[in-house]
Order: sequence, then C-alpha cells, then structure tokens
Amino acid sequence: MCLAVPARVIELLEDDRATVSLGGVKVACSLALVEGVTVGDYVIVHVGYALSRLDPEEAERTLVLLAETGTVPPASDAA
Repeated sequence: MCLAVPARVIELLEDDRATVSLGGVKVACSLALVEGVTVGDYVIVHVGYALSRLDPEEAERTLVLLAETGTVPPASDAA
C-alpha cells in the first residue's frame, strides 16, 4: 500500500524543489507537478514529489487522523 501525506513547505530550493516538514522530519521533494507553491503551503507528498496543494485546515485534520493511527508523528511542526 502507498501513502501520500500532507507536509508543510518550509523552504523553496533551486530546480523546482522544496524542503518540507512532517512531524519535524525535513526532506526535499520535487515541486515539478505543482504550480504556485509558497513557504507555509501544505502539499501532498508521495515518493518525493508534491502532487497537489492542500487547504491548511484539511491538512491539519488529515495529520491529526494519521497521528491517531500512528502513521505519522503527532503534529509538532514548528519548523
């Protein structure tokens, strides 16, 4: 099973890439598939690619549900 998860963009990088944070874990991902992403946006990330932007409230609800199932760490995404 594959899982795409919301992550918050904390830094824009060169070459259509960004650093995203999920539960304090920071990773680089490609923004090649999504236009207009800015720092602070939430994106759905799967296998290193941001697939779409996500409404912040929806992202928070999803992260809470995933944390309740133990799929992701509890929200402590202060960057």
